[in-house]
Amino acid sequence: MSESVTVNVAGETRVVDPGTKAWQLFADDPDVIAARIDGELRDLARELVGGESVEPVSMHSPDGLDVLRHSTAHVMAQAVQDLFPDAKLGIGPPITDGFYYDFDVEVPFTPEDLEKIETRMRKIVKEGQRFSRRDISDDEAHAELADEPYKLELIGLKSNAGDAAEGASVEVGAGGLSIYDNLKRDGSLAWKDLCRGPHLPTTKRIPAFKLMRSAAAYWRGDEKNKQLQRIYGTAWPTKEALDDHLHRIEEAQRRDHRRLGTELDLYSFPDEIGSGLPVFHPRGGVIKREMEDYVRRRHIEEGFEYVGTPHIAREELFYTSGHLPYYGDGMFPALDVDGQDYRLKAMNCPMHNLIFRSRQRSYRELPLRLFEFGHVYRNEKSGVIHGLTRVRGFAQDDSHSYVTPEQAPDEIRHLLNFVLSLLRDFGMDDFYLELSTRDDSKPDKFIGSDEDWATATKVLEDVCLETGLELVPDPGGAAYYGPKVSVQARDAIGRTWQMSTIQYDFNMPSAARFDLEYVAADGSRQKPVMIHSAKFGSIERFMGVLVEHYAGAFPPWLAPVQAVGIPVAERHTEHLHQVAEKLKAAGIRVEVDESDERMQKKIRNAQTQKVPFMLLAGDADIEAGAVSFRYRNGEQDNAVPIDEAVERIVEAVRTRAQV
Repeated sequence: MSESVTVNVAGETRVVDPGTKAWQLFADDPDVIAARIDGELRDLARELVGGESVEPVSMHSPDGLDVLRHSTAHVMAQAVQDLFPDAKLGIGPPITDGFYYDFDVEVPFTPEDLEKIETRMRKIVKEGQRFSRRDISDDEAHAELADEPYKLELIGLKSNAGDAAEGASVEVGAGGLSIYDNLKRDGSLAWKDLCRGPHLPTTKRIPAFKLMRSAAAYWRGDEKNKQLQRIYGTAWPTKEALDDHLHRIEEAQRRDHRRLGTELDLYSFPDEIGSGLPVFHPRGGVIKREMEDYVRRRHIEEGFEYVGTPHIAREELFYTSGHLPYYGDGMFPALDVDGQDYRLKAMNCPMHNLIFRSRQRSYRELPLRLFEFGHVYRNEKSGVIHGLTRVRGFAQDDSHSYVTPEQAPDEIRHLLNFVLSLLRDFGMDDFYLELSTRDDSKPDKFIGSDEDWATATKVLEDVCLETGLELVPDPGGAAYYGPKVSVQARDAIGRTWQMSTIQYDFNMPSAARFDLEYVAADGSRQKPVMIHSAKFGSIERFMGVLVEHYAGAFPPWLAPVQAVGIPVAERHTEHLHQVAEKLKAAGIRVEVDESDERMQKKIRNAQTQKVPFMLLAGDADIEAGAVSFRYRNGEQDNAVPIDEAVERIVEAVRTRAQV
């Protein structure tokens, strides 16, 4: 017998015959659709060799979902070329909750086309076509894919596929090329595609899918290239999981902050100002002010000092910081001011460094914590701008802590406790942490020594682990100047949003950058560590997230209008004005509806505007010196004494109750 194959399944070691395929190890488990062989994701049809470690990959796991969705993308591409033979193939990777595939077609796809494609996909799935991998040479690939110009371009870029285009790594990469054939039951070829895999054993293993929409997309994400048509779809291990996903999408649409912003008169995005530059209406301004007042007060309580910096600066400042060399594409073009180039700032840290450097600093001043609401501008591509959550101009609640290296762990601990308490106060208490580190394969994208990166990363990791929260690695996601930890918060319908960030920076204080120093206890001059932190990330983005989290029904302390008085008839209006004066004296935002609408319509209007409390008054209420106290959810208490009604509202606001 040849060398044995080591199989790790629940700790069990097995010896199998030569030529055994991975699927034979897991034939009794219908959920297994791929295998990890020596840590690498592989097809179940892979033949095992001696000494390998093999682990099953379930369709319900993150890896399994990617395999399912990538396979479904292939089925979709096959269906498209069956129906539209002249369509040329772009890229078709799995993505969060689904997949897409890009096509070069003469006429954009219509909703009716998507229905036809989906019908054809169901036939392919029912046929049970087998996914079969072939390794090929570059020359063979060029010959087989001569009619697919985009695939040929990817082959030429395979050594740096990750940079060539988003999703290109599923097609090509370092090493050899492979093609996946979709084979009919008689073994004949139904379709083929350049791909690294892995895939499902057969199309019949695709349980549930749906095509969602089509959109235009530039080839390789470059607006200078041809515009292709991208079809998005989703695939799930069960029909129930697909239905749940579609329900979440419907709920997300109901909560869309762009629509709710219009309905609640909070903000807008005038074309005359420009894309990604929102304006806040009075009611939205109330929420924005409450958020700013809260976070400003909290920063002061946490030992930060408020500073202010301008919106533009000479271009040289951003060369010193390293932003122009490493982040120049994200900044707006230079402005000519008196013959010198200026830039709109995309970040506040360079100017905070100048404040630190403005005079000699002593170790006794550290930690020195600077904070501001700095308005910054980033030249986001038009295709990624999205309401308040991806904008070109926004206010950061930005802070920078200057500490000794020994103080860094405590300062990060302090900042992490701060941001978690802040998120909880805003009603977001389901979160995990993500640790973003550098990509060692791309040293030109990061600055600093290996030792500095290792030290900074370990400090962040150790503090994160102390919290007991889940810590998820994000390789390659660090800023060019140091690693970071971000708080990933789940909203009311389970979506994850990146919120607060904390970044460890040993580069900007260096002699090569801002040459920051403090006088140590022994009189020597030392370099501080700089820790960047944004609590909301940006006011605009956080507001957009909150609108969707609460579906516009803000807790009373954030609601633009906290209470509205609704008279049964006009003669009851004065009574409610007296109640409103008491509420205003207690700091409550209150209105009295004096419109000509009937009472029931006024109640519906208040509910549509998601006002937390309604105070109704009729003859009996006036006689009793009371109001009928109605909650946003429709519950109502009658004959509530005025002082008690006022106290209920004041207490709900004071305690930030989630009413």
